[in-house]
Amino acid sequence: MHSSAGITELLIDWSKGNRDALEKLFPLVEKELHRLAHIYMRRIQPGGNTMQTTALINETYIRLVDQNKVQWQNRAHFFAISANMMRRFLLNYIRDHKRKKRGGGAVQVSFEDALIVTDEKSEEILALEEALCNLDKIDERKAKVVELRYFGGLSVAETAEVLKVSEITVIRDWNMAKAWLAREIRNEK
Repeated sequence: MHSSAGITELLIDWSKGNRDALEKLFPLVEKELHRLAHIYMRRIQPGGNTMQTTALINETYIRLVDQNKVQWQNRAHFFAISANMMRRFLLNYIRDHKRKKRGGGAVQVSFEDALIVTDEKSEEILALEEALCNLDKIDERKAKVVELRYFGGLSVAETAEVLKVSEITVIRDWNMAKAWLAREIRNEK
């Protein structure tokens, strides 16, 4: 049951309240979650280690287990939501870390011991997040394409499946969004 159809079936069962489906699902998706977490960790802290990636997966898993209102569509939908959770968790961590450095006394999270964020990288990520939020206000679909492709590591086909658009639309949106974001980030500096 390692196929996309098997994963989709387990996701649907989980949506219907079957907790056993979640226990069967996690071993099937853990490797892909690890890959997504590794992408995030590499972007934040080049040369990160497995402990860091594992900590992010655990934080994501805890949040996924609490999802009881999501009507899972398929494997790609699951990974898109997982990627979004990872992104939001890390952005919150970076913001808390920056507040703490400025004397804000931010609440420490368990993840902090496993993650060291450089000031330079955190500035880049926050600039990208701000530009992405601005893009979202102008063109929500292009922002979602960036989120799924860049942060979620989804392929063009998977992104098209999640957004229910053609692959050529994803490619066009991806190219336009990258150019727009690059310009936005340059203008912020």
